Amino acid sequence: MAERPRRGRPPASEQQRQQQRLDISRHAVALFRQHGVSGTSGEQIARAAGISERTLWRCFRSKEACVEPLLSKSIDAFRAVLRTWPPEVELAEHLRAAYTPVLDGAEDIEAVLAVIRMTHDEPALRATYLVLRERAEPAFAEVLAARMGLPADSLEVRMQAAATSAALREATDDLVTSTTADGIPPAVLQEHREHVADALRRLTHPPAPSI
Repeated sequence: MAERPRRGRPPASEQQRQQQRLDISRHAVALFRQHGVSGTSGEQIARAAGISERTLWRCFRSKEACVEPLLSKSIDAFRAVLRTWPPEVELAEHLRAAYTPVLDGAEDIEAVLAVIRMTHDEPALRATYLVLRERAEPAFAEVLAARMGLPADSLEVRMQAAATSAALREATDDLVTSTTADGIPPAVLQEHREHVADALRRLTHPPAPSI
């Protein structure tokens, strides 16, 4: 017996789902910047993104969670540079040469920085941001474990990964206070790289105790 042809749209690929989440995130952040989080509804986000509310809530558990795809760009940028860390180069020097706070150029950079800026005054957004950073720590631990010659789940490696994440968070929080509507001035970006590199150099090479 011949198979009946499927009706309706074919299921979306993972890449299409991720792109849809990012598109929704961009619209949500634009509305949050214009009206504030409390002044923006899920209905408004769905309408701006050209989707139904039902689709919105299938993609995100709350309106605050809509910022996750854009916030992830900042975390992914550090994770990407960490994974390309050459074995013969110190981490601080690699970061000075290769690290940028956001992947994919300037398209989303102001939106990403705006979200991080909003987390300072919006507890729900701050909670989302901190959870995303915590979820990234195992990826940091994998790289650090290989360099330290220890299991990724060892306490020493997990503490190093947590400290790395905290240093990056603090440097990024400081960065957003120095940006303009045009993005990150080159001098500010270089200073940010230096702050991250110096913090991680101290973590990986603590000063010898004075006698």
